[in-house]
Amino acid sequence: MRVNRPAARSTDGKEAITVADWIPTVDIAETDAEYQIKAELPEVKKEDVKVTVEDGELTISGERRHETEEKGKKYHRVERSYGSFVRSFTLPDHVDDAKVKAEYKDGVLHLHLPKSEKAKPKAIDVKIG
Repeated sequence: MRVNRPAARSTDGKEAITVADWIPTVDIAETDAEYQIKAELPEVKKEDVKVTVEDGELTISGERRHETEEKGKKYHRVERSYGSFVRSFTLPDHVDDAKVKAEYKDGVLHLHLPKSEKAKPKAIDVKIG
């Protein structure tokens, strides 16, 4: 699985760089049956997260919104990033994109990308004689 840099296609087919306000961190793991992606999305509401699979590319996008300002509250430091984000990954050919599943719990997006049956390892009995 290849991580793509944040980019978009322009109308002439060339890559046009886009800038996200922040980029969530991800872990990517592989088992015999599937790839698994975990994306940290603290303080992002489920309805502000979008996952798409198109033309062999998985894209996670969304927005972490600013807190509403409270009267009398003065910030001394703001280090967390807010705003929109986009992460894209080129999927291997053997991912069954029709069966991709997503769960969102405790600020972590869990994606399950099953491998097609032909890609799963199979044991072959060797006969002697």
